[in-house]
Amino acid sequence: MTGQIVSNASYAPGGSILWGLVLSVHLLAMAAWLGGAAYTVLVLRPSLGLLDGTQRNSVQLQTLTRYFRLVWHVMPLVLVTGWLMLAFPLGGFNDPDWHVQAMQGIGVIIALLFAYAYFRPLRKVRRAIRPQPADFERVRTLVALNLYLGVLVVVIASLDHVFQ
Repeated sequence: MTGQIVSNASYAPGGSILWGLVLSVHLLAMAAWLGGAAYTVLVLRPSLGLLDGTQRNSVQLQTLTRYFRLVWHVMPLVLVTGWLMLAFPLGGFNDPDWHVQAMQGIGVIIALLFAYAYFRPLRKVRRAIRPQPADFERVRTLVALNLYLGVLVVVIASLDHVFQ
């Protein structure tokens, strides 16, 4: 390959920027999901000790409601863009590399955990007249598990990156 210029665009099907845009949407949606989870677990929870019980419950409920609403919008984007990239530029669902299989499997688990957290403990908190701290703790535990699994997916995705 002497004398030839090889660009990254040549690796995409047809040299199209489409897959770069799909990857961008995928990564931005993941950043929103994991960033919200990190905020909920690492920033919000420690800060709530400064508030009295009623204010604490109100802030937690409003924050969790907004976070879960955000994730309901980005979760389909993450899943669909991931499957699109798997189906077309990566060669299909037939025999993907181990890291792609791991990302797909953990991604589905994260989505199912999120749905469970929304339909069970968060719904209980939203319907309660006086939500108990243990109910909020269940939601935060599931959000923390989502965060840890999401970080694991990022690490797995990074393991296959080729630096040129």
